[in-house]
Parts: sequence; structure tokens; C-alpha cells
Amino acid sequence: MNKKQRVQAVATDYEIKNSEKNKLGKSDREFHDWYRFVLSYPPHLVRKYINEFRLTSEDLLLDPFCGTGTTLIEAKLQNIPSIGIEANNFVHLASAVKINWEIDPIALLKHANVISDNALKEFGEQGIFDDPLLNSGEARCLRKLSDEQGKLILKNSISALPLHKSLVLLDQINKYKETSYYKYFAVAFGNSLVYQVSNLRFGPEVGIGKIKKDVNVVSTWFKQMQMICDDIQSSKGKYFAKSESIFSDSRNLKNLLNGRKISAVITSPPYPNEKDYTRTTRLESVLLGFINSKEELRVLKKSLLRSNTRGVYKGDSDDDYVKGFPEIQRIADEIENKRIELGKTSGFERLYHRVTKLYFGGIAKHLIELQSVLKPNAQLAYVVGDQASYLRVMIPTGRLIGEIAESLGYELERIDLFRTRYSTITKTNLNEEVVILRWRG
Repeated sequence: MNKKQRVQAVATDYEIKNSEKNKLGKSDREFHDWYRFVLSYPPHLVRKYINEFRLTSEDLLLDPFCGTGTTLIEAKLQNIPSIGIEANNFVHLASAVKINWEIDPIALLKHANVISDNALKEFGEQGIFDDPLLNSGEARCLRKLSDEQGKLILKNSISALPLHKSLVLLDQINKYKETSYYKYFAVAFGNSLVYQVSNLRFGPEVGIGKIKKDVNVVSTWFKQMQMICDDIQSSKGKYFAKSESIFSDSRNLKNLLNGRKISAVITSPPYPNEKDYTRTTRLESVLLGFINSKEELRVLKKSLLRSNTRGVYKGDSDDDYVKGFPEIQRIADEIENKRIELGKTSGFERLYHRVTKLYFGGIAKHLIELQSVLKPNAQLAYVVGDQASYLRVMIPTGRLIGEIAESLGYELERIDLFRTRYSTITKTNLNEEVVILRWRG
């Protein structure tokens, strides 16, 4: 494939409006809606490449950056065995729960009802109601997070009374920690906490939206549990392929699969921008005990692909993998020269050029590790987006990943244009693309 062909993205052949391409369709909410990132890529995109790759129940599909499990769920629904890898601990829990439909939904809902009743009973003993309309607004002795926990979350992430109610509910949920029900309760808690109870907004960066002084907490969580149980009930009497989510770093996957070989990869790694993905799940991760200190947060960040300056650490060396790529070095130099020209001197701005090299180096390391688990003629689809977050310097992510893959022995078959998205930084449209690779073995 010549350079001109490599640079150009091929328009995808399915007819969906650009504004709708990254949205979850009404018919896709089952299982996917248990917990989902705002900008997760949509199920219909996974189906497109499952069909194009002609995957069957005899194949094994891998998502090495599986997030909340979109690829795994779609594979399971089409009876295709799948494996996901995820390094963020709460997100891994969500993906693992969303593909486990074997639990008894009637028993699960019964215990959820017990939790709900016990939490409401405790509210009553404290003179508190779940319904905000019934609360008087008088000052109460409310539970709080520890000082250490408070430092980990965004200020005003959640108001005092909703936090108190959430902690009371969580106490009841934690009584089930040693049971098979707990993980479902925890994922439902994370969903309702972030999207209904908290003050957080996503647009796409996480920030503080409308302050909710009071909100239904228990009834919101229980409604989420009802939806989960309904979805599980709908799966009964049907056969689905096995799916697994592994808690690990996809840059070190060589020994994770126990000899299993992969027929195809459909995935979307983080993009090289200033989005700290750990902030997106910080509130639920802290309340559920996945992150209890800045040291634990640091350990989590070090296990992730370097995609933003808040995740760069002394001793990082993934950039060694792309020392031989002049275009990546040129882009990094352009970012650094522009920083100097503009007089930008903050610690994070000084790292813009370095994180760019670390990102593509991490992708290269991942692609090298991946080779040992791929079957001959394996097909791969990587959903990525062009970026201009670093001082408006364009980073053609898809093209660069394609060139890295080619240098490592993969065939770059084409780059599909998935959609365009408007950049508030450059005031231009940026491409979101799907890099299609093949490993001949």
C-alpha cells in the first residue's frame, strides 16, 4: 500500500448520520446500559467488523482495551467466544459483570430488595427520606468521606446529603461482599451514583454540572437493579459463547491467554489527548474502595497506556519503541517548539511532547506483545481518533498507528472513516477512524 493510500481514510459503507454514529441505539441498551462511558464506541460498529471478518463460534475475539465491555457483549450475543483486557479496576469489574448472565435474576432482585429496605429503614431512624420532597432541609449529622478520599475526587462531585445516603446504601451493599451478588450491586451503584446522584457532567471531559442538594438514591439504585435483572432474565433459555474479562495491562499480554490463539481484534485504545481516564471513574472508584490513596491512584495510572500528561512518570520508557519513527519525533518536536514559542511553562505543558512519544511507543509495545497470541491471517480493527489537544498540533493517530503496525510486520489493509467530530480547540472537524490490519503470521 503506497503512502497516499495510507493517509486517506475510506468512508464506511453503512448509512448512519454522523451525529448518531457514536450513540447507543434504543435496541442496543440491553446489557450495554448497565454501566457505560459517555463516549464508548457503539455496538453497531462492533457488529460491522464482526460481520466483515466473518467470525463464527469457532473463532476467538480479543479486545485488549475492553473498557466497559462493548465488544465482549456484542461477541457474546452473536455466539462468538471473546476475551477482554482492562487495567482500570472498576472498569474491569463493570465489563466482567456485564458479560456474566448466569446468575439467578429472581434471587438477585430479592436481595436487592432487602438492601433497599434496610437502607430506607436506616434513613427513617435518622429522620431522613429517600424522596427529596419529604426532607425538611434541617441540618443533620451526615456521614462524610475521609480527608484522603476527599482529596481524590473533584470538588463538589457529590452534595452532602446524597453522599450520606449513598454511604448508608453502600454499607448495606457491602454486607454481600463475599457473595456472587455483590458485583452486580456494585456496578449498579457505580452507574446510579455517577449518572443520577452526583453533580458530575460529561461533555466529554468530566466536570461539575448542576448541584443537586438532594436526590433519590436508594430508589435510583433499585431501578438500575431491576433493569439488570430484566436483561438477565431475557437471556435465560438461550446459549451464549463464553466471554472473559482479564484485569491486566495490554502492553504485557503475552502470558495472559494460557496458550489460546486469537482470530480477530476489535478494540479502541485511549486517544493521545489530555483526558485523564481515571478521572472519569474516580468517584465510584473511591466510594467502592478501588482507590483509597494517592499512592493507589499512582499505581493504577502506571498500569495504563500513557495517553495524557497526568499519567507520565519518571522512568517511563515506552518511547524507546518509536525512536525509529521520524514522523512521531517530528510531531513531538513541533509540539515542544510551539510550547517554547508560546512561553508555556507549566509542568504538564512541558510533558506534551514526551507523552506523544510515550503513547505511540505504548501502542508499538502492545502490537509486539500481541503477535505471539495471534493466529495466522488474524484480522484487527483499532478505533482511534486524530487529535490536536497539544497546542493545536495535529496528531494523525490512525495513520501513525498503521505505519507502526506495518513496520512490525502487520499488513495495513485500509483506514475506514468512522465519523468526524468537531474540535473546540482547533475549530475544525477531526476524523475518528478504524485502522484495519492483518497478521499473516
